[in-house]
Amino acid sequence: MSVAGGTVLVTGASGGIGHALARAFAARGAQLILTGRRQVPLDSLAGELGARTITCDLADRDQLERLLADVGEVDVLVSNAALPATGLLPELSPGQIDAMLEVNLRAPLRLARGLAPAMVARGRGHLVFVSSLAGKAASPASSVYSATKFGLRGFALGLREDLRGAGVGVSVVLPGFVRDAGMFADAHIELPPGVGTVTPAQVAEATIRAVDRNLAEVAIAPRLLRAGASFAGVAPGPAARISRLLGGGRIAGALAAGQVDKRPSDSV
Repeated sequence: MSVAGGTVLVTGASGGIGHALARAFAARGAQLILTGRRQVPLDSLAGELGARTITCDLADRDQLERLLADVGEVDVLVSNAALPATGLLPELSPGQIDAMLEVNLRAPLRLARGLAPAMVARGRGHLVFVSSLAGKAASPASSVYSATKFGLRGFALGLREDLRGAGVGVSVVLPGFVRDAGMFADAHIELPPGVGTVTPAQVAEATIRAVDRNLAEVAIAPRLLRAGASFAGVAPGPAARISRLLGGGRIAGALAAGQVDKRPSDSV
C-alpha cells in the first residue's frame, strides 16, 4: 500500500533506528505519530518532521493501553521498539526477563490486537514488526533475545495469514548488525573482517519496501549473513558448529558484555 497521506505510528522513535524510520516515512508523505520513552528526542524529531508525539514506556501495560486509547486512526504500525535482551539466562533477574518479554514481544502483539480491527473494517492498513536475524539464527548469550525475536517473527507470519484477503498487510523486517545507531552500535564491539553491517537508513528503506510491496519478510544484512541465517533456520546444529569455528561465540559474548548497562533495571 502507499503510505502517502496515511498515518504511521512508529514505536521506539526516540532511538536512532526509529529516527531513520520516521524520516523515511515522512519523506513518502506520511503523517507521523512517534512514541518512545524519552520525550526530549521525540520532541526534537517531531519538530523536524511535523509529527505528533506520545510518550510511552511499553513495559508498562497501563501506559500501553493509554497509547492505544490516544492514538486514533492508524494506517501503518511500525513496531520497532525493543530492549537489549542479551546475556546468559542465570545473569538475568526475573524482573529483567519480564521487561524484555513485555517490550520485545507482548507489546507488539497488543498493539496489533488494538489496531488491526479498525484496519480490517476500513479494508486498508499494514502492520510491520522489526525483528532481527536473531529471529532466524540463535547465538550464545542471547536466549531471551532470540525467544522474543523468533516469537515476533512467528507471530507476524501467522497474523499475515489470518489477515489475508482483508486488505491489511503484515511484514516482518529482519536486520543484521546495524551500525551508527541501535543496540549493536551502542555495544561498541568490533566485528571480524568480512562480517558486514547495514545502516539505519537501509533498515528504513527496506521497511518502506515491505509496506509498498506487502512483503512477508525482508532481511537487511550483507549476503553472507543472510545466507548464514537461512542455513541456521533449516540446519541449526551444523550452523551452530560452523558459527563456533568462525568465532561467533566471541562476537555474541562481546555483544552481551557491551549491553549489560542497557538492560532494564531489576525494579521494572
